[in-house]
Amino acid sequence: MKIRILGCSGGIGGRHLRTTSILVDHDILVDCGTGVADLSIAELAQIDHMFLTHNHIDHIACLPLMVDTVGDLRDRPLTVHALPATEEALRRHIFNWTIWPDFTAIPSPAAPCLRFEGIALGRPVELQGRRIVPLPANHTVPAVGYQLDSGAGSLVFSGDSGPCPEFWAAVNAIDNLRTLLIETAFSNRERKLAETSRHLCPSMLGEELRQLRATPEIFITHLKPGQIELTMAEIEAGSGACKPRMLQNNQVFEL
Repeated sequence: MKIRILGCSGGIGGRHLRTTSILVDHDILVDCGTGVADLSIAELAQIDHMFLTHNHIDHIACLPLMVDTVGDLRDRPLTVHALPATEEALRRHIFNWTIWPDFTAIPSPAAPCLRFEGIALGRPVELQGRRIVPLPANHTVPAVGYQLDSGAGSLVFSGDSGPCPEFWAAVNAIDNLRTLLIETAFSNRERKLAETSRHLCPSMLGEELRQLRATPEIFITHLKPGQIELTMAEIEAGSGACKPRMLQNNQVFEL
């Protein structure tokens, strides 16, 4: 399993800042933020499955344009795996013929460009030997993280989440965990905002990581532009032996 980071920023601004999107092999996306726009049309057309963590714009920004761009190049619909609440939000607010056409009904309801498939916490989706498992998250809208399991090893992505004991219980049950991607959106001076918006800041991250029993490589995602250096310095000062590193665009993990 090859996992390529297309976007891992909490915002935009310049060629290195792309919002959340992860390419698994050539045919699976986890989230569909602005990083997806860097793929070629040929690459976009190969994507058969998309797993969404939640429906906030930085995680779904490219989905409407992507399905419009390659719908006529494909012989089957793009399957979007999402919580029922995420599907409902997308149907109501995006694919509603006001903001964007309803691609679940065109070119016809019988042969659409896009279809939704529900997910549930802890219920694996098996795709050609790859196992994708939704994990608990604690955000302002219904949300999940994901375990990406090749059989030989697992990468866990927290998605957007504040403190979540259920997440750590699930992570600690994974026996082949190699890599953890975890968000830290704000610096410590904005802890109140982090708590309100159900994100993490470095002091909260330290509290969360103390619940982790394994020793995977840890990478920080979703840093807010303008606070990257400060936030990473605070993480390095307060994370003890874990030594998290900053996730980078186009970073590749092999499992």
